[in-house]
Amino acid sequence: MRNAELRGVVRSSRSAGGFDRGAVRSAFRIPHSALILAALMLPLSSCNPTTTRPNFSPLPLARAAQILARPQQVIPALAILVAAESLRVRRASPRDGYLETEWYDTRTHHSFRDGAAVPDLAHTVKLRCWADPYVPGETILTLEVARRLRYDPSRNGRDLESAVPPGQPGDTLVDSLLARVKRRFGSP
Repeated sequence: MRNAELRGVVRSSRSAGGFDRGAVRSAFRIPHSALILAALMLPLSSCNPTTTRPNFSPLPLARAAQILARPQQVIPALAILVAAESLRVRRASPRDGYLETEWYDTRTHHSFRDGAAVPDLAHTVKLRCWADPYVPGETILTLEVARRLRYDPSRNGRDLESAVPPGQPGDTLVDSLLARVKRRFGSP
């Protein structure tokens, strides 16, 4: 309500022989239907909480580097580099800044969809990449290479995973991928 209209309400209520607060209060009433509509629309307007990222963080020995690009640019480029190394991408989401490969045998250069079908667990690795925004136009890229020394269907897969030791073929693969990404986008 505008001030001029409010003054008119107050004047008309005073001219009747006193100050009527009900007239002023009714001028500022919000219909209940508007409140109900706002309460119903609030959950619909909130963001979608689903993500393709796993609910765990990278292993402690994962490599991290600062890249001069946005996460939405880094993940598609990394997916192309990973495919060029003959790894099969399982999940890639530029929006979430996450990439994960299938299990990959470093000796035969063959990818496996299921961890149970891997013939040589000692030389099989999985690559996971997290691209997190750092400052505008920059990304912290974390590359994790994990191995599974045994297969146990009664336990969670992540519980059986460990970091690949330095110098192993999976570790050198991560180093070469990280060097290519740095060369492509730059690194401070």
